[in-house]
Amino acid sequence: MTPAIPGFDQQRVTVAEGVTLHAAVGGAGSPVVLLHGFPQTHLMWRHVAADLAADHLVICPDLRGYGASDKPSADDETTYAKRTMAADVVALAGALGHDRFALVGHDRGALVAVRAGLDHPDTVTHLGVLDVLPTLDMWEVLHGASAAVAFHLYLMAQPPGLPEQMIRNSADAFFGHFLDAWGGSERAVPPAVRAHYLAASGAAVDSIVADYRASAGIDVAHDEADRVADRRLTMPVTVVQQDWGAALGYDGAALWRAWAPLVEHHLTGAGHFMAEEAPEEITGRIRALLAR
Repeated sequence: MTPAIPGFDQQRVTVAEGVTLHAAVGGAGSPVVLLHGFPQTHLMWRHVAADLAADHLVICPDLRGYGASDKPSADDETTYAKRTMAADVVALAGALGHDRFALVGHDRGALVAVRAGLDHPDTVTHLGVLDVLPTLDMWEVLHGASAAVAFHLYLMAQPPGLPEQMIRNSADAFFGHFLDAWGGSERAVPPAVRAHYLAASGAAVDSIVADYRASAGIDVAHDEADRVADRRLTMPVTVVQQDWGAALGYDGAALWRAWAPLVEHHLTGAGHFMAEEAPEEITGRIRALLAR
């Protein structure tokens, strides 16, 4: 049986022509949308969502191309552009009756959330970001041997064909590597949840690679255009990260301040899967963000 967030309803919502997202929805109150990372699904929010649902309507979708959501063929680079995926999220919330909402993302979901904040500043009231940098900065800080930590970014940036074949031929080993290496413990990712993530990711190789490939192309172009235009995230922003800056030689807080004047930047001792490993800490940070 697929694990689920207790007390949440499972819904399917059409967000674009031919694209339907699966979402877990629970609670009541002001809306908060939570976006998952890689190689996960909406289930990564199971602890945080259950807590927030005490006084918020919480919407946890599987992103386009992930989990039980539709996985359209990447006919062109816009299909999995973060701009397109952000529009999905705005359409999802709108279909559920909300034209303004708080948005929190982890990893890939955080990149979608940042793009939503830049493209839809009148819609996203508060923005939470877990353990990423904006796409443009991410590529700029990776250099030398230390960039090996992000080998998957380079693999999935290659033209269609070889990355998909390589990953598909060893999907459990590939996706399991990240679940194990990125601070995943059995407490954070218990066996049933791990099995769910592996099955979901193994069934979505093409769309996951397309998502990452977009981040080496069209997503960079969108970020570059925003930098030239001096576009900023104007809503309250909270960023929670591991101290990757110490390992890769950058100042994470400074990079985020360039994009978000109202940012609060926090380091955590938890691993990458912090919403599962340290849900009380992350829920506390989200509640503090919503109170700003």
